[in-house]
Amino acid sequence: MAPANPLVQVTDNVHLAQTPLVNWTLVTGADGLILIDAGYPGQCTQVLDSVRQLGYDTGDIQAILLTHAHVDHFGAAISLAAQHQIPVYCHAAEVGHAKREYLEQAAPIDVARQAWQPRWLKWSWDIVRQGAFVHDGIPSAQALTAEVAATLPGRPVAIPTPGHTGGHCSYLVDGVLVSGDALVTGHPTSPTRGPQLLHQVFNHDQKACEQSLSVLAGVDAEVLVPGHGDIWRGPIKEMTERAVPRR
Repeated sequence: MAPANPLVQVTDNVHLAQTPLVNWTLVTGADGLILIDAGYPGQCTQVLDSVRQLGYDTGDIQAILLTHAHVDHFGAAISLAAQHQIPVYCHAAEVGHAKREYLEQAAPIDVARQAWQPRWLKWSWDIVRQGAFVHDGIPSAQALTAEVAATLPGRPVAIPTPGHTGGHCSYLVDGVLVSGDALVTGHPTSPTRGPQLLHQVFNHDQKACEQSLSVLAGVDAEVLVPGHGDIWRGPIKEMTERAVPRR
């Protein structure tokens, strides 16, 4: 039987697990692999299936790197960290968020104001079924340092891109920009496809989101692996220009 969510090979060592709700990235190396983000809590089985599709198992996951600590990006990491002692890393400014010392996430009332739109209503129903209201944190979450990153498959380079959350971080690995929610190419609530910012209701600091696009514009890469939507190819600078909100 074919896997429910076949992986998309981006490079020899980078693969994208793309689902209708959210993406995560797998980066392989000689001694194992890392995950960048980990889906909703209800997607833990899918996350592990994606690992096994590459010929690895739970014990081969050297670390989980978070772009940020929203439940759709770190949900499966909650149980993987607790049950298998897999290290979880994020930007230093996001550690408290990952531990759930505080929460920077769209308030249910703000989402409810959009529920008159069919896309939002369906998305809301779908994410509830995947554990969107799980409030657990990851007590073991820690800051990713350059020294730790150098020991991991792909030697990911952290690129701070605050705005969506205060400590949001993108990663450059194997010539690929893994952008999390700093720059996406689609979302279940969005009617458009292509480089864009998420709807401002999801963003902690909209102005900082736009400023982070300027940071990404300087990244020397021509492949974007977003947290939502399809892989996008071309100069990152052109993608960020396309994503700047028009006023």
